Amino acid sequence: MSSAVKTTFLLASLTALILLFGELFGGSEGVKWAFVIAALMNLGSYWFSDKIVLMSYGAQPIAESDAPELYQIVRRLSQKASVPMPRIYRIPTDSPNAFATGRNPQHAVVAVTDGILSLLSWEELEGVLAHELGHVFNRDILVSSIAATLAGAVMMLARMAQWSAMFGGMSRDERDNRGGGGLALILMAILAPIAAMLIQLAVSRAREYGADDSGARLCGNPEALASALEKLAIQSGRIPMAASPQTAHMFIVNPLSGRSFANLFSTHPPIEERIRRLREMRLGVA
Repeated sequence: MSSAVKTTFLLASLTALILLFGELFGGSEGVKWAFVIAALMNLGSYWFSDKIVLMSYGAQPIAESDAPELYQIVRRLSQKASVPMPRIYRIPTDSPNAFATGRNPQHAVVAVTDGILSLLSWEELEGVLAHELGHVFNRDILVSSIAATLAGAVMMLARMAQWSAMFGGMSRDERDNRGGGGLALILMAILAPIAAMLIQLAVSRAREYGADDSGARLCGNPEALASALEKLAIQSGRIPMAASPQTAHMFIVNPLSGRSFANLFSTHPPIEERIRRLREMRLGVA
């Protein structure tokens, strides 16, 4: 299953979860209000995503005169991808990593850490930057925002259901008509947020595979990206990054990988699997 198809399926699953929960708890009115509130909460994050994350990591703009080779790579890849040249920032940390953000290709930003600039060869760095531009022209910030909005609506409905169960917001007859009684509502209030979170994380993992694929095709060298991921997996574990869990999904490798996270609860797919897929692309298997 391709990453795009998988993402579509996962977003459809989130939508179905909202409809099911909304019908059980509050009918169409409950769905509408939960969706509106979640959308408003995520709109600011989507619109100002670049400013928020750059500020949180102390990122600083890089002048072309300070990094001409870096600008040449980004400009070449941007022209090849037919997207505007993104702004380039550096993050002052020795932990090697990179991310892209921005609500659309016209407002895109690529940020690299000092650590990744010193760790990788120019060929490997081109693979990483191609991956990040893959996120840009795949509009992954928009996809992530949609997933966050849908998951947020489920969380809202769960919270509303919990308050309703605690304070008797619905009569017994109403609860019976909407889902087989209060027990079904309570179970849904507990399980639905967990399901929504897992689906949202799966969307993030699917987008990473998609950016790997797009980036490898864009730079024309899957092995360069695979080699870069190998180095990043080792070195980022040695030099942890003080990253926020809310923005961990944006980085090319999980900055929280030094902590104990099960794959099911990770924003990134296993790096070994990503490398395997890239090397199969190189061999013409995939």
